[in-house]
Amino acid sequence: MPAVRFEHISKTYTGARGTLRALDDVSFDIEPGEFFGLLGPNGAGKTTLISILAGLGRATSGRALVMGHDVATEPAAARKALGIVPQELVFDPFFSVRETLVIQSGYFGVRGNGAWIDELLECLGLADKAKANMRQLSGGMKRRVLVAQALVHRPPVIVLDEPTAGVDVELRQTLWHFIARLNREGHTVLLTTHYLEEAEALCGRIAMLKQGRVVALDKTSALLSGAASTMLRFKTDQALPEDLAARGRTTGRIVQLKARDAAEVERLLARLRAAGVAVEDLEIGRADLEDVFLQIMEGARA
Repeated sequence: MPAVRFEHISKTYTGARGTLRALDDVSFDIEPGEFFGLLGPNGAGKTTLISILAGLGRATSGRALVMGHDVATEPAAARKALGIVPQELVFDPFFSVRETLVIQSGYFGVRGNGAWIDELLECLGLADKAKANMRQLSGGMKRRVLVAQALVHRPPVIVLDEPTAGVDVELRQTLWHFIARLNREGHTVLLTTHYLEEAEALCGRIAMLKQGRVVALDKTSALLSGAASTMLRFKTDQALPEDLAARGRTTGRIVQLKARDAAEVERLLARLRAAGVAVEDLEIGRADLEDVFLQIMEGARA
């Protein structure tokens, strides 16, 4: 039995401007114990899909199941099997951190949860904030509390919707260390993120959405090997010749150019020298998940 199953999920919105199809026949399974990534550009349908899984929205057609429970017909059982860390910082300003976690435990009928709450506070760096009011916390600390709330009832499936958006490096390291431990202990993790290096490092399998459709679904290693090519990376303050600019990717001073083999690397370097482009910090490496993602999104657009 899959930990999570999406069966032919479609979602449409109808308004004054017509009909918008947010999800279009999305189907895939996430197996128990997987660390699964759900990637896509803004507006691809990731949050809509997670909202349907959480029971916060209803699919126009199709169904979603958590540990075999249909989220539409068995909402309580499905929700109890889920721990969801949302994108938004939602909190009750009238309680302390510990009170917030005790109340969250009560929502799921969990009693005598003090030892696990203590462990969550310790593992997420919140032990010294246990008695602090939620209003007194920084944005990063509030994010940690949201993670603790999602885990307080020990759900078998953990959904992380952009959990590290706008947070510091320390929280990222703390969070991933703890989530990786839970995954090793058998918890299934579904992650959406725009930090593709995180997805590459953590996720064993990845689905990519584009305009509500699944455009890629495979093991991370297979996606990377399928787009295996040599990448020429360097820094420059100068403009590239038009032919190279059209085939490369430039982020600030960093330029990446794809090459099929060593001979093409030599030709690219010769072209740069001929154009008078001064190159710094030259690296030759393999394609990473960001390269794969952009390649797949361009293909989907075509």
